[in-house]
Amino acid sequence: MSLPERNEIICAKISASQGSIFVDSSIEQTQLVRCSWPRSPLAMQYHDEEWGVPVYADQKLFEFLILEGAQAGLSWDTVLKKRQHYREVFDNFDPAAIAGYDECKIEQLLADPGIIRNRAKINATVQNARAFLAVQQEYETFSSFIWQFVGHTPRHNQWSALSELPSRTAESDAMSKALKRHGFSFVGTTICYAFMQAIGMVNDHTRDCFRYLPLTHPQLEAK
Repeated sequence: MSLPERNEIICAKISASQGSIFVDSSIEQTQLVRCSWPRSPLAMQYHDEEWGVPVYADQKLFEFLILEGAQAGLSWDTVLKKRQHYREVFDNFDPAAIAGYDECKIEQLLADPGIIRNRAKINATVQNARAFLAVQQEYETFSSFIWQFVGHTPRHNQWSALSELPSRTAESDAMSKALKRHGFSFVGTTICYAFMQAIGMVNDHTRDCFRYLPLTHPQLEAK
């Protein structure tokens, strides 16, 4: 039985039409067959629209790198709820702006209940912005640097259950070591692997998830 057929049985109703795949817009969000980890509506929206979609724009890559570091020790839902406020107070994740933050700005951020008020994480954000700019200067783009760890091509896994997903790989180990050499912090290998999942370097949607097939086959567009 094919993935589209399996999803139809459980109400996902993935349909094929003229070389594209689309999800029936009449299907409720809670009826879609998706990975088991998103529980809240906000997490479901993130899973459905962003998680595992390849990202190449430098500023967006910086945003994900900072948010993954901020999430350390916390739930991803906590970060998603604060994400918009992070954008507002961190200059829309402009690394050039953040690299110029002084102690006064850091104290303001520490007093802001709309973000995760952890001095080490906030200091790391400023430090990472400066390291990010240095990598851009050396490699022209941060994207060209970071995507080298998967040969500049997304890797598509074939997991059947969430329990099969790794928390680190040889690639995330190498990325972590390289980022640390370039002066980044809060970039341990598990954070790096979560970053790789988020920006689509690896497609870790389970095979029965309605997002798996469109991401596995770039010629198919999810509509």
